[in-house]
Amino acid sequence: MKLWLPKIFIIRCWQILVVMVTMFCCFRSSHSECDFEAIFNFGDSNSDTGGFWAAFPAQSGPFGMTYFNRPTGRASDGRLIIDFLAQGLGLPFLSPYLQSIGSNYRHGANYATLASTVLLPNTSLFVTGISPFSLAIQLNQMKEFKTKVDEFHRSSYSYHGTESTNLPSQDIFGKSLYTFYIGQNDFTSNLTAIGIGGVKQYLPQVVSQIAGTIMEVYGLGGRAFLVFNLAPVGCYPAFLVERPNNSSDVDEFGCVISYNNAVVDYNNMLKESLTQTGEALSNASLIYVDTHSVLLQLFRHPTSYGLRYGTKACCGHGGGTYNFDPNLYCGNTKVINGSTVTATACSDPKNYVSWDGIHTTESANKIIAQAILNGSYFDPPFPLHQICDIHSIG
Repeated sequence: MKLWLPKIFIIRCWQILVVMVTMFCCFRSSHSECDFEAIFNFGDSNSDTGGFWAAFPAQSGPFGMTYFNRPTGRASDGRLIIDFLAQGLGLPFLSPYLQSIGSNYRHGANYATLASTVLLPNTSLFVTGISPFSLAIQLNQMKEFKTKVDEFHRSSYSYHGTESTNLPSQDIFGKSLYTFYIGQNDFTSNLTAIGIGGVKQYLPQVVSQIAGTIMEVYGLGGRAFLVFNLAPVGCYPAFLVERPNNSSDVDEFGCVISYNNAVVDYNNMLKESLTQTGEALSNASLIYVDTHSVLLQLFRHPTSYGLRYGTKACCGHGGGTYNFDPNLYCGNTKVINGSTVTATACSDPKNYVSWDGIHTTESANKIIAQAILNGSYFDPPFPLHQICDIHSIG
């Protein structure tokens, strides 16, 4: 005997199924809502997701080995802090502004490039090897981007809607998070040549330039800013190898005291400047992010965070305490004393804080990002958990 079902019954079942699927999708959507629909990042190699290498393709070697399984222009074995931050807010990885092919800017753009500085690189303060994309240039790129977005939505093509373009909606700039992770190269690029005393003389200019840039982005519609402070470079293998021959300038953890003290002075100056700038910006959140404290603890107590090596580079040459050779950077090959040698990566970057003597590993970046996302290192306090439903960054 065949079971006969009325046509109206079958249609009704389909309707119920559609409603259930819609409710499930809506639940997932509401559960992952975030007031920030995009991130716009300004920075250097600590947050460059491929901009420099899009302009000057050359990266090879073990970069990206942990997560991407290939070089992507990131100065690490995997994801950077900015990558984890995007994941935590439920956003895709940021496309480099300089990458014309394969980029999607609907959820922001990344203006950071390797070796970028806050101050213009054509001053007498800097030596060769510095990126031409200083913070002022990155700001101009941001302005150009906003102009292009406005023009697109005013044009006759805007009827296609945002689904047909890789550009964001016109109102995105007031719904975005603006991140600044830049300043390290201003501090380190001339450190050997002019010493820590010389470097400290122009750090107030660096702070002033960052504050001025934030005010200009505010004028473009930006209302939420996260500004990362400077890392404890006195614990970086690259600078420990070339440290002055003065044992009294090294602390119990093997870090250069004078370098790290100068960083603390700079960070205090930056924090004070951001406080003053924030008071002048109505209806804006200008947040100082103390990544320095997290990274300093990682260098000093790596085992407390599940790591093994603090001031030793994973990818480098020379072995020993630091595994860093200033004449042979990670992934490079060179003839030294008649022999061809390559600066190779360790097999367990997950156990290291330092990736290549200058940048951090994915493991360290994840720990730092988790500290940022839980809101413990914001000044003033910033209710990120109330603004966004934080995603896992596993």
